[in-house]
Amino acid sequence: MRRFALAAALLLCPAIAHAWGNTAHAVIDRAALQAIPEDGPVFLQRYADYIAASASLPDTWRGDAESFSKIDEDPNHGWFREQFAFLKPIPRSRFEFILALYKHRETIKASDPAAAARTNVRWTGTLPYAAMEAYDRLIVCMRAVRAAQAKGEDAAVPEQHCAFQVIRLGHYIGDGSQPLHDSIHSDGWIGPNPHGYTRDRSIHGRFESRFVDAIGLSVADVAPRIGALAHREGDMFDAVLAFLDRAGDKLETVYQLEKRDGFGNPADRDVRGLIYERTAAGAAMLRDMLCRAWAESAVAPAKVTPSPLDFSNPRFNPETGSAPA
Repeated sequence: MRRFALAAALLLCPAIAHAWGNTAHAVIDRAALQAIPEDGPVFLQRYADYIAASASLPDTWRGDAESFSKIDEDPNHGWFREQFAFLKPIPRSRFEFILALYKHRETIKASDPAAAARTNVRWTGTLPYAAMEAYDRLIVCMRAVRAAQAKGEDAAVPEQHCAFQVIRLGHYIGDGSQPLHDSIHSDGWIGPNPHGYTRDRSIHGRFESRFVDAIGLSVADVAPRIGALAHREGDMFDAVLAFLDRAGDKLETVYQLEKRDGFGNPADRDVRGLIYERTAAGAAMLRDMLCRAWAESAVAPAKVTPSPLDFSNPRFNPETGSAPA
């Protein structure tokens, strides 16, 4: 009986699936790079082929055979917000987020074991943390590019470092723009289903890969929809969370459109429109983050006193050994 209960609980858990197929990820990256203005990090455009060809690289770090890499990487591709609705505000630390999940799990494991089984980092995701970590690393790489340029030295190596971080950041932002990656219903509707949405796990691939490939999604479809540069100011972590919420709000639209014809008609204007809007949103957010990182790299890094690792820092959390961002 216990084995059956555990199996039933796991069946209700969403699999953290691979978002946008290679086509959409590459289109998002190329469109973002193409949209960089002249005062932005235009050097990245020289690496467009490398970045686009590697757009799905982070998915390859999730193979079952590479268990250490998989355990670390899998949560970075999802943000199942229904799982942590109890948590407000969202912690500004990956480790504080994980600890908060664990503490909540401990409080409900006896009263609601099924929910407790899903209250952990594997079934909630860590996408905004992965995005911000890549973003911070990108700023560091861009400082090195600026330093080489200022000295009249070859900036090729730090530029390549930047391009690699763009691959990581672009993948996570691309994933986040796909509504099915911002909900527990990522691979078919689970739990109560008053609207009769499909429970077929193939909805994920049919939407983001088969339909995208069938319509031949291209940069030309996305570029006119990107819009003006935004996010020049304000907190970037908050901006990423808002970006994920906007994508998650489109979840039922995906299911409603699937219910109509299962994404079987490449001429469907509504599904095409959703694909165009979501990939353009991903490209715009990526472009904005690249430009904002470039602007931040022009400023000397702030001196944090006391250090985030200093016990005297007023925000120091002894449970994580550091102060949050």
